[in-house]
Amino acid sequence: MSSTSAPKALREGSAQKRSAILVAARELFLSDGFDRTSVDAIAARAGVSKRTVYDYFGDKEALLLAVVESTGESLIVALRRALEDTLTDVKDLESALVTFSMRITTEALGSVDYLALTRLVARESVHLPRLRDHLLANAPEEAIAERLAEFARAGLIDAPNPRLAADHLVALTFLLALNTLGSEIVTEEARLRGIFVEGVRAFLRAYATRPAATRRSRA
Repeated sequence: MSSTSAPKALREGSAQKRSAILVAARELFLSDGFDRTSVDAIAARAGVSKRTVYDYFGDKEALLLAVVESTGESLIVALRRALEDTLTDVKDLESALVTFSMRITTEALGSVDYLALTRLVARESVHLPRLRDHLLANAPEEAIAERLAEFARAGLIDAPNPRLAADHLVALTFLLALNTLGSEIVTEEARLRGIFVEGVRAFLRAYATRPAATRRSRA
């Protein structure tokens, strides 16, 4: 039986080389764009051979996915740390949600590289459907939904669909801030806080606890 049809096994290789390739690819994808970035350029910046890049990642599309996945994993680590630090043993939910929003934005979402990468993903997902299911797209809302589900069980909010509630919270805070401030999100702290305060208040008005009859009619 011919082995030509079998998928090529990728090398595990050294963590140092793999990290160097990811860093080089990320920098070049962000500065030059996906189409204009060559594997030769990535290899040169990483200090490895072109063959090593292919051995570790397969092709340029897989390398972009790896860059996005790595960023998504870092975001989830920061997000879960912020959730534990700001949304545990909550006494004032409005204040806690605002503090959480400020924390995760300044630590992760507000970086210039993150903003550039999300724009790159949005642009390239048209040509690379696999990007639509990357960690950058879904995991943050899933993590927030888990905590909102806990708040619902504790009677702090009325959220029969925690994932939908997470989508609404993100839309009223992070996405609104990104759309309003763009790259200035890293410097406009006062305006950012104002957006988050109003967004959280709108979220809580929509998800305030209600009598049982009202909850059934809304569901």
